[in-house]
Amino acid sequence: MKKSVSQRALRASAVALALAALFTSPSGAAPAAGPPRVVDVRPARALDAAFGAYADRGRSPDHWTGGDSTYSVPTPAGELWVFSDTFLGTVRPDGSRSPVVGEGGTTPFVHNSFVLWTAHVPRTVTGRDRTGRPAAPVSVPGSGHWYWARAGIPDGHGVSVVYARYARTGSGPLDIAWRGNVLARFRAGAYARPVSLTPLPSSARIAWGAWLERQGGHTYIYGTERTPEGSSHLRLARVSGSDLRRPWRYRTARGGWSGREADAARLAGPGGVALRTSDEVSVVRHGSWYALVTQRADVSFSAETQIAWSRSPGGPFTRPLTVYTAPEAGPRGTYRDPDVFAYNPHEHPELARRGHRELVVSYNVNSLDPGDVIRRAGIYRPRFLRLTLSRATGAR
Repeated sequence: MKKSVSQRALRASAVALALAALFTSPSGAAPAAGPPRVVDVRPARALDAAFGAYADRGRSPDHWTGGDSTYSVPTPAGELWVFSDTFLGTVRPDGSRSPVVGEGGTTPFVHNSFVLWTAHVPRTVTGRDRTGRPAAPVSVPGSGHWYWARAGIPDGHGVSVVYARYARTGSGPLDIAWRGNVLARFRAGAYARPVSLTPLPSSARIAWGAWLERQGGHTYIYGTERTPEGSSHLRLARVSGSDLRRPWRYRTARGGWSGREADAARLAGPGGVALRTSDEVSVVRHGSWYALVTQRADVSFSAETQIAWSRSPGGPFTRPLTVYTAPEAGPRGTYRDPDVFAYNPHEHPELARRGHRELVVSYNVNSLDPGDVIRRAGIYRPRFLRLTLSRATGAR
């Protein structure tokens, strides 16, 4: 009897040791810490107000009064804000704008622009057409296509920005189709026209440049593959250094890297299932974790900003959790307008306050009724959040 009890005890001890081994590192350290938690979310009112004040005070035809995408790139001169569809001109005292040029009004409209925010005064940067009127810095006149901004990155000589080329497929506001990717390179301080426009990989119908993240001697390039339901799947490529014209390598389903764009696999969430995200995202390192900021993707026109975490740039990511719901959107939102929606959140890591464990995140607001953003110019501007993180045990 004593022998039987002893054997059972030994077997129980062996099982306990085996289980313990599963949850400790090879060195015998404590289990790996979980990801940071978002413990507080607050609107960044000062950033909202700064963009609002800048938009409302301009009196020239090439002055920024609203835009979307809202990527940012730190430069020696200041913060370079990268916008897609942009209204220019003047905001009236009642908060409206004139209809756009071509629809009986005087408001210039371009498909991409910049605002360079220096320590002295911000300024709008656009190109010029043949008649001297404001034009998008990245365009191909007469092509019938236009370019929407993706993420940008300092490249050692200036700034490189990825753009997605689009064309119209119908008369509705969402009747558009992606046609390819290009890289626009700008000299420092000269953003009205790129010094080069280089085609980027586009054969796999992936809109690359949803985010660019520089880590460990590589630049990671996130791309989005649009689904019929309207959400996106993430894919990942990388280059050595910061020159995106170098050869691309693509993250495969087995976690390796291939030179073929067709081998780029969908990044996974819990259980290895392909993660669904918004079209624009961010993936930024915080300590030993990477924060994926996205919009909730399983609900059309969701107003929810979500965060998922991963130990590596390529996932797998945790289940995205909602951290904020945009108050502007929908019939119960601040505009009481069912056509108003929020979209495409992403992070601005260079704006985080030193010594604070936080994310600074922007999101865009728009309306399915084009007349709304004419009558109320303030709808179509970025909003900002500050998210405070817990301290994760073992974070670097």
